[in-house]
Amino acid sequence: MQPARLDRIRETFRFFGAWLRSPLRVAAIAPSSTALARLMTAEISGSTGPVIELGPGTGPFTRALLARSVREEDLALVEFGEPFARALSLAFPHAQTLCIDAAELDTVDLFGGRYAGAVVSGLPLLSMPEKKVEAILRSAFGKLSTDGAFYQFTYGPRCPVSLAVLERLGLKAERISGTFANLPPASVYRLRRAAAFVPQLPKAGN
Repeated sequence: MQPARLDRIRETFRFFGAWLRSPLRVAAIAPSSTALARLMTAEISGSTGPVIELGPGTGPFTRALLARSVREEDLALVEFGEPFARALSLAFPHAQTLCIDAAELDTVDLFGGRYAGAVVSGLPLLSMPEKKVEAILRSAFGKLSTDGAFYQFTYGPRCPVSLAVLERLGLKAERISGTFANLPPASVYRLRRAAAFVPQLPKAGN
């Protein structure tokens, strides 16, 4: 068996084990597919600037970002699950791996105070309370440049962020792609600040 295929099988079993321990937090029984990872990162490149990844799990989106010429040093991997965070820090030693809740992003310094150009989220927003989703988005957009984008996939039929939350945060959401080559099939949304609403950003380094 090819090493890459063997690694994929090990990754799937590790992910399935995490799902068994915490099905609401992990939300899927298998890692995201290569097809979904390509769609989630299609608009990102080395020129995007630093990238924050929320809930990277076993790293399928991380590897896709590296394949899109994003430097490992320009990645911040925010993973609440300690086993996943530990494996990520070993697999991507030059990235900044943080074992924290995504809603606590505003409490840490990333990239020496530089704003990120994109956030790639593998978090199961559909299984989270609305207040939690709002806290995560508020924290993430506080680290994004004014024209930065937040990419989120979902297994549901519509955007996993409610219209009420989008309106409160001054955001707009657009479905940009989808794939059936994933278990289960998924759609990808891009969230950005609405042109008429630009919240005050913290100063660099805060």
